[in-house]
Amino acid sequence: MPYEIAATRSFSASHQLRLYDGSMESLHGHNWQVTVTVGAEQLDSIGVVMDFHELQRRLDAVTGPMHNRHLNELEAFKTRNPSAENVAVVIAQSLKLPAGMSLLSVQVWETPDCSAIFRPR
Repeated sequence: MPYEIAATRSFSASHQLRLYDGSMESLHGHNWQVTVTVGAEQLDSIGVVMDFHELQRRLDAVTGPMHNRHLNELEAFKTRNPSAENVAVVIAQSLKLPAGMSLLSVQVWETPDCSAIFRPR
């Protein structure tokens, strides 16, 4: 894609990962940060990929239900470990984009120095 834009949003949520031995790690929370990058082959009639505010609104619609929640209790994580990688996948699968847009990546930070990136194929 020759044109790309990105929007970043934050939310606070707790989680507990199911560990390799089947046990649960201690309940803890993060101030999660999410960056979504979308692309297009060409710019629209006003010369943009899409309006930044519209991308932010669509991202808020996905991350809003996660804010101040325990991720393990959400339907999306009933059978999926709520890791940063899986949070990125859930956001990617839930994000609704207008026609002509391609989702290029979803990057999720649990901490300022630890993140996971999902790139749909």
